[in-house]
Amino acid sequence: MRAAAEDQGAMDVGVFIPINNNGWLMSTTSPQYLPSFDLNRAIVEKAEGYGLDFALSMIKLHGFGGKSGFWDYGLESFTLMAGLAAVTSRIRLFASIAVLTMPPPIAARMAVTIDSISHGRFGVNIVSGWQIAEYSQMGIWPGESHYARRYEYCAEYVRIMQELWETGRSDFKGDFFRMDDCRLLPQPMARIPIICAAQSDAGTRFAAEYGDYNFCVGFGVNQPLSVAPSIARLVAETGRTGRDVGALVMTMVIAEETDAAAMAKWQLYCDGVDHEALGWRAAQSGQDPSKDPYATANRQKMHAPNHPTNQGVLVGSYASVARMLDEMAEIPGLRGVMLTFDDFIEGMDKFGRHIQPLMRSRAGVAVAA
Repeated sequence: MRAAAEDQGAMDVGVFIPINNNGWLMSTTSPQYLPSFDLNRAIVEKAEGYGLDFALSMIKLHGFGGKSGFWDYGLESFTLMAGLAAVTSRIRLFASIAVLTMPPPIAARMAVTIDSISHGRFGVNIVSGWQIAEYSQMGIWPGESHYARRYEYCAEYVRIMQELWETGRSDFKGDFFRMDDCRLLPQPMARIPIICAAQSDAGTRFAAEYGDYNFCVGFGVNQPLSVAPSIARLVAETGRTGRDVGALVMTMVIAEETDAAAMAKWQLYCDGVDHEALGWRAAQSGQDPSKDPYATANRQKMHAPNHPTNQGVLVGSYASVARMLDEMAEIPGLRGVMLTFDDFIEGMDKFGRHIQPLMRSRAGVAVAA
């Protein structure tokens, strides 16, 4: 994945850019902002300058509402990344595809187009779909059966895209898709990697069989090793498939000059947690009948029922955050981290100027900013 780091032993670091309003904090006291191309361009240009390896945008089609209007405003992932591809030169870019919204040959062709714009720096993140409202609002939710078979659906989806990218045609016949001499030319100039975003048993198997990277999410505050069990399950599955699939950990960074100042900011955000938005998320999550404790819905219920974000958070001084990221880098099977921030512009500068230079796991990274 690395596009800007000189030391191939360094841990990959990327940024999960704010394609929806307010980033990843469901709070009325956190920074409130709308998404725009200009905002995301500024963030990704900073990331590239500080030597980060990748930027990824999610796809979310229905917000959670509440007093903060959480994720009620959102851009589209592929078109955003196409614009960013044209104004960057080194950093790798990943767009997310909600597989229920688009046939795989169209997604494959869009990916080839951005591969051309970026000169081989593009990859695709596969989103299987868990929030019914995203799809029922358009009349395309396939029913409860999708929960049980969504990774079978994703497997067929990825196989078709990869056939088209690798050979220019597909005659794939499956339970969900049937291709009839489907064609796609030109082929991409570079291999298009696949990111998966799954931690359930079925999702982890899918990632081990079809992905190049898989998101693993920790929980709690200042618990950098909380994600280790999920990564271990991925490592076990890749042992079965014999494929090299790296774990990418999504984590939020809230950093200040001192631990006390950072913790005060985090407490402010917790004091303003948007319970209405959390309630909407819980209601949507509750529709998934899966009993797998690692499934998205159940993981949120166990670890973050009243938490203003859906991921682990590293809160502290620049030195403390650097130390915790280095601890995370030692987890067997971890390939990299994908950072979110309370304020992305300030957060990128704090990471690039103050945190990254202190990290053993980022030694030798080339920085232009």
